[in-house]
Amino acid sequence: MNFIATKLEGCYIIEPKIITDERGYFMESFNERTFQKGVGQEVHFVQDNQSFSTRGVLRGLHYQTGEHAQAKLVRVLQGEVLDVAVDIRPNSATYGQFEAILLSGENQKQFFIPRGFAHGFLVLSETATFFYKCDNFYNKESEGGLLYNDKSIGINWNFNESDLIISEKDQILPTLENAKKVW
Repeated sequence: MNFIATKLEGCYIIEPKIITDERGYFMESFNERTFQKGVGQEVHFVQDNQSFSTRGVLRGLHYQTGEHAQAKLVRVLQGEVLDVAVDIRPNSATYGQFEAILLSGENQKQFFIPRGFAHGFLVLSETATFFYKCDNFYNKESEGGLLYNDKSIGINWNFNESDLIISEKDQILPTLENAKKVW
């Protein structure tokens, strides 16, 4: 696996080593020792989640606060998404900045997002199956979120806004300035 550091400290793009032949392909999608060495920290995942969405679905930007904060390792099993992490760590040099990466079933890339980041994705293909590991259990009372089009963050989703499919809950999330603090 190849670990590529992003401009956001602690976030990594992970490119797998894919072995192909006439039968198809094989890849190791996760190895705890390799992963921890690659990201330079001990992360123990405790929960796997999977979602299926159609073109234009935007999920996020979500995070968990306090002792329930979560690190995530995300990937796309089928389809293509624009995946986004926003640094919401109050004392970070990149606070309020984001990283966006194209994840697909074809490129098999993964994105590691440590605790202290909001996360969301937009489905670009007709459908997408999104899979992610979390290092902490979900806690409803610790939910936090940011409005997907917060001008202070400036994410360009490169998608016609009238074609977005966003839950009612996500449409009324606060801006970064008014959001719950991650810690």
